[in-house]
Amino acid sequence: MKTIKYILSIVILVIALVACKSETTPEVKTVDIETVKKEKVLNPNATYAKAEFGIEGMTCAIGCAKTIEKKLAKMDGVKSAKVDFDRRLAMVEYDEDMVTPISLKETVTKVADIYKVDDIKNVEAFSKSCTKDCCKGKTADEKANCEMACCKSEETTTDKVACKEDCKMDCCAKKA
Repeated sequence: MKTIKYILSIVILVIALVACKSETTPEVKTVDIETVKKEKVLNPNATYAKAEFGIEGMTCAIGCAKTIEKKLAKMDGVKSAKVDFDRRLAMVEYDEDMVTPISLKETVTKVADIYKVDDIKNVEAFSKSCTKDCCKGKTADEKANCEMACCKSEETTTDKVACKEDCKMDCCAKKA
């Protein structure tokens, strides 16, 4: 029994001496300069255009829409990119000299084969989306035919809301 204890203590002592080194050499890491993220610089004299286009094939807001949005925003010459999952719409502001609508379409379709771009059009201002509770869950046609003021765009809400004759709401009382 003493022999086993003696051998066991020698083994523990040897492991402790081998495992615990008093000298350590620092780990040296090299960084490839090309892998360092460079900051995107926008040309202040550039002519920026705004484009809107539909994207079919998205199945979720976080995975699909955000991935497409990030890919578009990382493109050289793109000032801003926003993808609205609910409306299946992308809104991109870009430098006309560096980016074309075709390159925007190619970027989206390269993310995944299931994404299809349709109806690319240049616009003066991006279309607004309704975030009010009364509009949630409605299709674009339902929103267009909706008589509620919150579903109408800001330009068309000025006193064009149809009120019922017996309506007691403040907005209807002002019209009487």
